[in-house]
Amino acid sequence: MVIDFHVHCFPDKLAPRAISQLAANAGIPPRVDGTIGGLKESMKKAGISKSVVLSIATKATQTENINDWSAEIQDEEIIAFGSIHPDYENWKTELFRIKGMGIKGIKFHPDYQKFFVDDKKMFPIYETAFGLGLIVIFHAGVDIGLPEPYHATPERLEKIVRTFPGCKVVAAHMGGYSFWDDVERFLVGTDIYLDTSYSLDFMDDEQAKRIIKNHDKKRILFATDSPWMDQEESLLKLKSLNLDKDTEDAILGLNAKALLEL
Repeated sequence: MVIDFHVHCFPDKLAPRAISQLAANAGIPPRVDGTIGGLKESMKKAGISKSVVLSIATKATQTENINDWSAEIQDEEIIAFGSIHPDYENWKTELFRIKGMGIKGIKFHPDYQKFFVDDKKMFPIYETAFGLGLIVIFHAGVDIGLPEPYHATPERLEKIVRTFPGCKVVAAHMGGYSFWDDVERFLVGTDIYLDTSYSLDFMDDEQAKRIIKNHDKKRILFATDSPWMDQEESLLKLKSLNLDKDTEDAILGLNAKALLEL
C-alpha cells in the first residue's frame, strides 16, 4: 500500500478558479485539475492506494464548510483532514465535531492563517486536538506564493514538539521548505513526523538521505503536494534515492498506515 500523505483538492465548482489563482500566485503550473476525480486518475496511474486531502480554512467563516466537505469526500481511496482557523470562536466544539465525523487530523497553514506556530494563544487548540487523538499537520518553511515572515520554521516547530511530547505532529515539506539545514539542526531526531511533499526535487539528494538516515525512519511520510507535483514522478524520485527496502517500504506506506490507524 502506497499512501500519499499530502495532496490538495477542491469541490468541482471551485477547483478551476482556486487552482488558477494559486498557480498564478506561486508561478507553478498544476499537474492535475485539483478535483477529486482528477486526483483519483493520478493515483491510479501512479499506483497509489490512498491520498490524504488537506484543506485550509483561510477565513474563520470557512471552517465548518471545509470540515463538512472533508467528511463528505472520504472513501476507500480518500482520507480527508479538517481545518481550524485560529479566529474561529467555536474551535473546541468544532474539534469534537471533526472527531465525531471520523476525520483523523487537521491541517494548519500558519502563513495563510497569519499566526506563528509557537504562539501560545494556539496551545489550547493544539492541546484539545491532541487530547482527541487527532493528527496535526503544519505547512512548514517557505511558501513560494507568500512573502516573509515565515510563520512555521523548524526552530519554532521544535518548540511545539518539546511542549507536546509524544503527540502526532507532522511538518510538511521535509520539515520546512528551503529550511533544510535548520531541519537537521532542530527537528532531526525529535519525535516529529516529516512528510516529503514538494521537497525531494528541490533539495540535495545527499541531504535528503542524511535526514532520513538520522531521523527515525518510522517518522518519514511519502507525500507529493499534488496538484503541484506529479504523483508518479514523486514516487520515482523517492525510489531514486536507493534507500534500503525496509526504509523505503516504511516511508511509502507503512508509517502512514500506522499513524492513521488503518
